[in-house]
Amino acid sequence: MHTQASLGATVVDDSRLGVVAESGELVRVEALRKSFHSGTQEITPLNEIDFYVERGEMIAIVGPSGAGKSTLLHVLAALDTPTSGTVYFGGISLRSYSEAELAEYRNRAVGFVWQRHHLLPDFSAAENVAMPMLVRGEKLGHALRAAKDWLGEVELADRAGQRAGELSGGEQQRVAIARALVNRPALLLADEPTGDLDERCAENIFELMRRLHRSHHLTSILATHNLGIARRTDRVLALEHGKLAAGRVPGDSAAREARAAGTGAKIPGERG
Repeated sequence: MHTQASLGATVVDDSRLGVVAESGELVRVEALRKSFHSGTQEITPLNEIDFYVERGEMIAIVGPSGAGKSTLLHVLAALDTPTSGTVYFGGISLRSYSEAELAEYRNRAVGFVWQRHHLLPDFSAAENVAMPMLVRGEKLGHALRAAKDWLGEVELADRAGQRAGELSGGEQQRVAIARALVNRPALLLADEPTGDLDERCAENIFELMRRLHRSHHLTSILATHNLGIARRTDRVLALEHGKLAAGRVPGDSAAREARAAGTGAKIPGERG
């Protein structure tokens, strides 16, 4: 049975947001192109790219700085529009969405984690996490209770009342992850989520994201420069010169050896 969600006075069917089905492709991108002009020069970070993401996958997108990884995530989140091509979510083209459906998609279907946490420093951790629920019209008490539950999920239950500006960098990123997930999205997008952290914090944050990915049956796409993180996802896609392809990172042989040993580890680029 399909459910409905409201955004202000507009009612949006969950089946239009790709959150009803539990298997198959969640995201498909076809002939996606994004270009812009800098003076007289046309820059095309995304040039006719095609790829898919199965429900439940965690994939990494790697590539040099400026390759277009952030641009791609912004297009997938409907924070930016492609020059041409189509993004399908749950089999439905984002181009067919109304403005109300796009707003609901951004708020409920997608969770986004940035490299910089973008928290409101004078608000508490719980208030920051509750913001997406308040945007969609939930009552403050309900939103704060849900926020505190999610802070428990990211191991910050005792920091719920602490101002965000007083937290450490790693704690702030945990709050940002809880904020991204408080509306229980189907798709988690993370743009260099460990890029501003030291090695130990980066490892802890990735392990947290991987645990939440599994326990909440997420589909996750991470843009990262960290090859150690990339090789531990289900697939690696490399973006360079506007093209996206199955990627290889140093250490891929370990995944192949694990597969041969019967551990079930996926080989980057394989459709396991």
